[in-house]
Amino acid sequence: MTRPLSVVFCWHMHQPFYREADTGNYHLPWVYLHAIKDYTDMAEIIEQVPGARAVVNFVPSLSEQIADYAQHLRDFLDCRIERLNDPLLEALAQPDGEYSKGQREFLLKACFRLNHERNLHRYPDYSRLWHIAEHARNHDAIDYLGPRFFTDLVTWYHLAWLGETVRQQRFVARRLIEKGRHFSHQDRRDLLTLIATLLDEIPTRYKRLRDLGKIELSTTPYAHPIIPLMLDFQSARETVPDAEIPDEPYPGGEERAKKHIALALEHHRHVFGETPNGCWPAEGAVSEDTLRLLARAGFQWCATGEAVLHHSLRYNLREQQGNRDLYHPWIVGKGDDAITCFFRDDRLSDLIGFEYSRWNSHDAVNHFMHELAEIRHRTQGMDAPVVGVIMDGENAWEHYEQNGLPFLTELYQRIAEHPDYVLTTFSDYLSAHPAQNELPHLVSGSWVYGNLSTWIGDPAKTRGWQLLIEAKRAFDAALPSLTAEKRRAAEAQLLICEGSDWCWWFGDYNPGDVVRDFDQLYRQHLRKLYALIDRPAPPELQEVISTGGGDAEGGGTMRRSSDS
Repeated sequence: MTRPLSVVFCWHMHQPFYREADTGNYHLPWVYLHAIKDYTDMAEIIEQVPGARAVVNFVPSLSEQIADYAQHLRDFLDCRIERLNDPLLEALAQPDGEYSKGQREFLLKACFRLNHERNLHRYPDYSRLWHIAEHARNHDAIDYLGPRFFTDLVTWYHLAWLGETVRQQRFVARRLIEKGRHFSHQDRRDLLTLIATLLDEIPTRYKRLRDLGKIELSTTPYAHPIIPLMLDFQSARETVPDAEIPDEPYPGGEERAKKHIALALEHHRHVFGETPNGCWPAEGAVSEDTLRLLARAGFQWCATGEAVLHHSLRYNLREQQGNRDLYHPWIVGKGDDAITCFFRDDRLSDLIGFEYSRWNSHDAVNHFMHELAEIRHRTQGMDAPVVGVIMDGENAWEHYEQNGLPFLTELYQRIAEHPDYVLTTFSDYLSAHPAQNELPHLVSGSWVYGNLSTWIGDPAKTRGWQLLIEAKRAFDAALPSLTAEKRRAAEAQLLICEGSDWCWWFGDYNPGDVVRDFDQLYRQHLRKLYALIDRPAPPELQEVISTGGGDAEGGGTMRRSSDS
């Protein structure tokens, strides 16, 4: 008898630390915007579709900022503070709408940063504002745009970023969308209250889904560091032998990796009230030493990209008859160092991430079901085949019709109702089907191309690491002389500097404006670290690391698992 094919969706929810090190203001708004749209919609869809199940991976750097935004908004709405620390929210809250020239320029740039086809021009009143702005730009008439234009603009930007389920179900959202223009201060305050409520609800909603058995919650080392590189830069050369790497290792890399892992477990217990079984290492970046640390920390499973398995088995699974080795988990390590590793189906994950947004939703679901049927056919006779679809949980959906609501709803329904498939989680799968196959050697890599070239190997990325090495050496030297308070602040700042997102963006293939944002933030965070340890920042931190200038697909927020 052939068992059903187990299907696991794993949605990775992640944002880096966007707060500016010097001002405490948020430099970019993506934490709260994705929270009121993608994290909210995903929870609602899973809750409402019978049989829908998934793994949801929350990175502590995201959860902390969601909580910070929620608290800050509550304090503002309760009049405990006078200003908000996000410029977009501050503009939304401004009573009179009399914005300075700098604010007007900021709003004209910031309030059209979303998918125009899917989430701007679908609303006639918002579309009208865009056409007015374009006309003003072309005729040097920006100064003639009055306060009402800008209050309507910042209101519509937030309305357009609300989740599809929020716009359907929440009275305030429906009322303001129907009103369309001339939004009053009270209208905007009502919208701020809705945003605060949505942010507050996120951990509670996901805990409830967990308690209902609909999701498994997993985590990532605290600030999303690339642990294989922290442990050994040589790991980059397992797949890219000529990768440019620093001349010296990262100081105390193993202890730093353990710190990120321990803090992730502590944070997850604090937010979700449980110890997680599983871990999606940042960017699925793994090495044998990385998995050993995860196993010793108590994790039962982790996951990474399909190409890592190709490299580890020394053949391309896609070229093999049946491709069966992708569809079962593998044990990596021995004894107490052993952990079960799942490998992402890159084709299915990339179809959702990059292709299906251009399709009719029903046709996309039919195609996915056809792909599953082929996997089901190839895995006949296997004891317990499982396919893992692992991907970014936030950035794809704005490119879909109605933010992916019709697609995801039908996809969950079709799989849940089909007798040949079982929607499950990684932990539940392992409870019923413990891994049997041992992987003799795991090659270091990530879900992107199966290597680590996204974070090291070219001059800009390697320069980013060199600046961090210098800062870590200064940190180590200064630590004994710091007060307990300064030590805690410096340690927290170092964690932020060790995140993966800085080097992700360095490179000429990414858009210049986004690269500049992250370049500026990274150097600012390093300068803040030096200030906290009472050491002068080196002059190199005034020099740009990377300028970008490319046109990466999807703006660079996501990447395909291969460049083929």
